Formats: sequence, structure tokens, C-alpha cells
Amino acid sequence: MTTEQKLIRNKLSLIELAEYLQNVSQACRINGVSRQHFYDIKKVYEEEGIEGLKEKSRKKICIKNRVSPEIEEAVVAMAYEYPAYGQARACNELRKQGVLVSSGGVRSIWLRHGLETFKKRLHLLEEKAAKEGIVYTEAQLVALEAAKRERESHPDEIETQHPGYLISQDTFYVGYLKGVGRIYQQTVVDTYSAVTFAKVYTAKIPITAADLLNDRVIPFFESFNIPVLRVLTDRGTEYCGSPDKHPYQLFLQLNDIDHTKTKVRSPQTNGICERVHQTILNEFYKVAFRKRLYADLESLQVDLDAYMDEYNEKRTHQGKRCQGRTPMDTFQDGLKLFREKNLSEMTAA
Repeated sequence: MTTEQKLIRNKLSLIELAEYLQNVSQACRINGVSRQHFYDIKKVYEEEGIEGLKEKSRKKICIKNRVSPEIEEAVVAMAYEYPAYGQARACNELRKQGVLVSSGGVRSIWLRHGLETFKKRLHLLEEKAAKEGIVYTEAQLVALEAAKRERESHPDEIETQHPGYLISQDTFYVGYLKGVGRIYQQTVVDTYSAVTFAKVYTAKIPITAADLLNDRVIPFFESFNIPVLRVLTDRGTEYCGSPDKHPYQLFLQLNDIDHTKTKVRSPQTNGICERVHQTILNEFYKVAFRKRLYADLESLQVDLDAYMDEYNEKRTHQGKRCQGRTPMDTFQDGLKLFREKNLSEMTAA
């Protein structure tokens, strides 16, 4: 719960307590506030509802301190023309053109126009180019190419267009169970919807990596008539080897799945799985191992499956595409996108 939500809750509690006690003075004494404060809260709540209980900034905009429209226009134009420039560089380049504005002033203008980050400047540049049909300059093309390379390696900006377009797979060492041995979890995440599959094994080998795909992942996507196009893994021995002998590589070839590997010594490029592992560790394993002693792998898998069902179908996610929905809800919405995309490609052909 955020600080703002707590403040709203406290104000609502004060109003509800006064109604319950039928005594404003007593409710104010319990909460340590004045009667005037109570009536101010009640009045704004009656007029504006919940929105009125939000904390309002006391900071007043000083219009007279703003730069002239001509300078503001020049700063915005510089952001579109050279999106890779930071505020200091933009300030220096504008000074060469006779536009006098501080680096702080540049940032203030960027904030007003939603241009304060490199990512936002690129996004708005692409939107402007699409609407106005402008031709990119060399500097703009360099910036866009750099952003594309960054997206390919950054887990939050990984290229994924619909469910099944790219799945991410990784191995997670769970721990050691007495009488069972070392426990490893194979994890697969659909990068579009965040739908996740997990299965535990006693070995970290190519067969177990392929088994999760064969047993859980491929059948799931086939049930929705969606192919798995590509898989992203690290360069571990369970995923990489001779294409004509390695079981995992052979399985991918058999199912016509392209294999993309992370950059050398850059495990963060498969960060989407790393984050899922951290969540499963905190929400499942740390709790489950304190509640129960597992004597075999099967009973652990049963409890893990129950958690994964909740993870996919009930637990809301705050990721870029889920935005407060469950992974399965996001997957279902992605199905429409996949079918529309396929239909348009068939029509074009």
C-alpha cells in the first residue's frame, strides 16, 4: 500500500468512525485531529469523493519564471532532432545556436513535454515520424539503432509480439533435500504474457531441459493452436552443445523452434526468468519448506503445481503488458492479437 493510499484510508476511517460513534468530538479525540480538520475532510469527500481525499501539492507554478515560447520550442526541437543528447549536451548545443537556457531549464521543459528520458524521446520521435511521415536524420537513425540493440539485451525491453513469439528458459537451483539429493527447477516464461511453467528435477542435464518443454510447454501452446517460435536461454551445458547430438538442441529442431542465447558473461539478459525465480523462492519455497518436510520429489511437485496455477490464474502482475492483470488474462488478450496478425499475413499473401 502506498503512502497516498494510507492517507486516504486514514481520512475515510475518521469519517466512518464519526458516523459509527455518532459523535464527531470523540472521533476527533481518538484520531488526534481537530473538528475543523474533520469537517474539511468531510466536505471535500462529499463534493469530490475519493479523489478529493488525495494529497494535493502545495507547490504553485511560477509562470513568470518560465522561458519564452521560442526557447521552449527550440529545446523540444533539439530533443526530437538529437534524442541521444542529455540535458547538459543539449544545453551546450543550443548555446551555439544563440539559445540561452540552463541544463536545468532544458530538463524542466522536457518534463513538461514528457521527454525527460532517452526512452521517452525515442518513443515520441517514432510516433511523430509515423504521423507526419518524416525521414529520420543520421543522428536519429544512430539513436534508434542503439535503442534496438539495447532492447534485444535488456529483459524489460525484450522483443515479443504475441504469446509464443519468445519463451525464456532457465535453471534454478532450489536446494538439497535429505533422501532426495540436489533439487533443480526448470523454468519457462512466455515473455509476452508472463505465463510460467516450472518443474523440479534431481539433475541439471539436457534431458530435463527438454522434458519441461515436451511435458508442459508445447502441449499448452498447442491447446490454443499457437506455435512456439523462439526460445531464449543462457549458455549452460543443459541448453548448448553439438546440434546433431545434444538432446535439447535436437528437440528444438524437431519442433522447429529457433534458439537464441544470452550474451557471454551477461546473465541479466535472461533477467525475466531471474525475477520469476526470486518470486517463486520468496512466495513458495521459503514458505513451503517451513510448513512441511518433503521426502520425495513428487509431493514437492504437487505443491509447486498448485502454486503455479495460482501464479498464472489469480496472482496479478504489474509488468509492462500485464498491468495489473493475471498472466492468463494477458495471454487470452494476446490470442486475439496473434490471430489478427496471422489473418492479416494470410490476406497479404
